[in-house]
Amino acid sequence: MRSAAVKLAGAGALAAVLAAAVSRRRVVGRLVRHLVVKAAGAPNYTPLPPPKKVKVALCQLHVTADKEQNWQTARRAIQDAASRGAQLVVLPEMWNCPYSNDSFPVYAEELQAPGGALSPSLTVLSEAAAAARVTLVGGSIPERCGGRLYNTCCVFNSRGELLAKHRKVHLFDIDIPGKITFKESLTLSPGPGPTVVDTEAGRLGLGICYDIRFPELAQLYAERGCQVLVYPGAFNMTTGPVHWELLARARAVDNQLFVLTCSPARNPDSSYQAWGHSTAVGPFAEVLATTEAAPDIVLAELDYSQLAERRANMPLRGQKRHDLYRLLEKTAA
Repeated sequence: MRSAAVKLAGAGALAAVLAAAVSRRRVVGRLVRHLVVKAAGAPNYTPLPPPKKVKVALCQLHVTADKEQNWQTARRAIQDAASRGAQLVVLPEMWNCPYSNDSFPVYAEELQAPGGALSPSLTVLSEAAAAARVTLVGGSIPERCGGRLYNTCCVFNSRGELLAKHRKVHLFDIDIPGKITFKESLTLSPGPGPTVVDTEAGRLGLGICYDIRFPELAQLYAERGCQVLVYPGAFNMTTGPVHWELLARARAVDNQLFVLTCSPARNPDSSYQAWGHSTAVGPFAEVLATTEAAPDIVLAELDYSQLAERRANMPLRGQKRHDLYRLLEKTAA
């Protein structure tokens, strides 16, 4: 009887609170928002790794139809970047072959043999990273796996060990009449999801070219505590002038992170004309360093202490209305 009386008393108290709340609209609003947030749960942001300064190099390479020549070009650029003090080196999208649906199947490689041996292009990257003692984001190459082709980026540490690979999530399928039509989906398959990798140069979130157009992917990386978003890409002469820098700066300021984009150099002999303009952007959307269309190495220093400073200046994460919207990651373990 006593237990029942306690329950009834509790129910009566709750009823009194609700009755009082109903008479006051603002109280009801706050109560509803509290209950929704409590049910959904605000995202738990992963703490950032310790702040430090990292010098990065974006290698805007001249890419040809000669695969071995492309290997040599990449080797020289990586060594040159390291000699200029770079700790993190980035290569462009499809650095070992022309960017075309005709080329992808011809130049594709199975990245690792059953015994673990690396493919020829990955061997070049592994050896170059170890020789230069840098963290290397190896642009992307066409990957063959299980009867499918992927646009794949591999990351190596300063000992030449393969740390991670990212398969392009969003395929480049566009049709702008009179300007450009390209459909990667004619030859390539989409990757399974986001890729975060901890390196000696910091925690990186990986994307490839068209991936930069999707802010949700960048937001997932921010939630996982990434310090830098890296996008090897090959924008064209139609979208490049208007969107390349705009998107890099948008992803940076939205998530208060550093963003790196690395393009091939423009090759007049190629059927696909890349925009170039490899660029490093800071967490306040400031362009730290960039270039034009010719082969070049873009150098920039990333001061990770700026991430905490910018987030203290504008605490966007704590100001989000998780009672109204929330990002849902479906690939989380």
